[in-house]
Amino acid sequence: MRDAVTPCQIPPVPGSLDIWYPNTPAVIIAVMSELTQDRIPEPGRISAVESADGVTRDAPPAAPKGKRPQHTGILLVVLGAVFMALLDATVVNVATPTIRTDLDTTGSALQLIVSGYTISYAALLITGARLGARHGFRTVFLTGLATFTLASLGCGLAPTAGVLIAARVVQGLGAGLMVPQIYSLIQLTFEGPARARALSLYATVIAVAVVVGQVAGGLLVSADLFGTGWRPAFLINVPVGLALLVAAVRLLPVGTPRSAKDLDLPGLVTLTAALLLLVVPLVLGHEQRWPLWTTLCLAAAAPMFGVFVLVERGVARRGGAPLVPGRVLRSPDLVCGAAALFFGMAGYAGFLFSFSQHLQSGLGESATRAGLAFAPLALGVATGSLTWQKLPARWHLPMIAAASALAAAGYLGIGCTLRAGGQGDLGLPALQLLWGLGLGYTTSPLLTLALSRIDPADASDASGVLTTVPQLAQVVGVAVYGSVFLALADRPGTAAAAAPSAVASAQALYATALPVAAGTLLGALAILPLLRKRR
Repeated sequence: MRDAVTPCQIPPVPGSLDIWYPNTPAVIIAVMSELTQDRIPEPGRISAVESADGVTRDAPPAAPKGKRPQHTGILLVVLGAVFMALLDATVVNVATPTIRTDLDTTGSALQLIVSGYTISYAALLITGARLGARHGFRTVFLTGLATFTLASLGCGLAPTAGVLIAARVVQGLGAGLMVPQIYSLIQLTFEGPARARALSLYATVIAVAVVVGQVAGGLLVSADLFGTGWRPAFLINVPVGLALLVAAVRLLPVGTPRSAKDLDLPGLVTLTAALLLLVVPLVLGHEQRWPLWTTLCLAAAAPMFGVFVLVERGVARRGGAPLVPGRVLRSPDLVCGAAALFFGMAGYAGFLFSFSQHLQSGLGESATRAGLAFAPLALGVATGSLTWQKLPARWHLPMIAAASALAAAGYLGIGCTLRAGGQGDLGLPALQLLWGLGLGYTTSPLLTLALSRIDPADASDASGVLTTVPQLAQVVGVAVYGSVFLALADRPGTAAAAAPSAVASAQALYATALPVAAGTLLGALAILPLLRKRR
């Protein structure tokens, strides 16, 4: 059996200890808030919309007259499902030291246990949105929720690391089916002020789940219920998931599928291959010291994305329904918004990983205390996400650029404050709040901007793209910025002899903040073409 990792050890690879892959607070909410504005048909009616290619498609149907859905119950179901999915992306992070000891596993296996969920979740988001349109949002949501719940049981009972990795991948697949349907289910159910309230609650749940996952994971693992160690972190999903399934079957509205076209299997295969070629070497490369196979996979990723584009064009020429229609990707708003979002979320995830590692491995904080330390960040994200629309529309683009600079200032401020190896005192929560406000005033308006000129018939495809981009950005950000942090923290001679781990970790965090801030500012530059265009 391996020894448990001590508080002052720096883990060998991003993802091997307490890695936090945040699930993009306020990203999905921004998609929903834009696409659901005044577009729900009257009860009993199915409105048709004509897309840019001239094809008329049915919009999602509303609930029939006389069968008004139980709004409160439906909202509790969808919010509970989202909370559970986001909670599971973070709750496992604090359990990794115990898992490592109990299953006698390696750093690579731990990394796959954590990131396998994120990889499969990101790979299925676009396809999940299309499946919902084809087979019905309620049906696909229930399928995803059932899959997630069963996979959670498999995780909790896993006898080996291999079984746990497989179950985590299946969990991600369930979340990838479930989450893209939330927008459509809320669109079917709520109108006007009720819809706005539902979206506000949704944003709050997303922000809170990030922090609660860290704290809940620490409490469950520390409690060691009935000697089960880390397993309750997964098993807790089973009764919750079953309760949500029973409620969802009874409450969710039954809608008619929007599309009868076949699923784009060639597009699905090539897109999945391209995503795996990009993500897997980034996740595993650092610990394995970037062997040849990682270089070859990364080199092949760009050509494979090119193959995907060619395949999609071929599907469109044959009159099929490509997974990502070309007209969606030709929108300047979408391209600029996605680019800015990628840079912003990569910096967020990479710095969050590095900061969390510094608190726990450098300063010796417990996972629970480290999770609570991020409460100001969550508060800032929630505040920005819920208040940005109160500003005049003409200020939105400049606001995104200013908020990116605000987030960059937060990164630099945290790095400078902790550079000497101290705790940061009262200034640290204020800087985290600054960072969160910058993120909240960036991500939500970026999503709305990116979708503002998308044809309503392409809404599900565009939202699938824009929920995939942040997931990829998080993986890339942790791999790139996390590798920088770990390489510098492990470098000999970077710290004073009195407190080598704490000071080395602090200096590494400061050095990591510099490229993170620069990348965040690149995201601000990505929207400059739109600023010039709209003057």
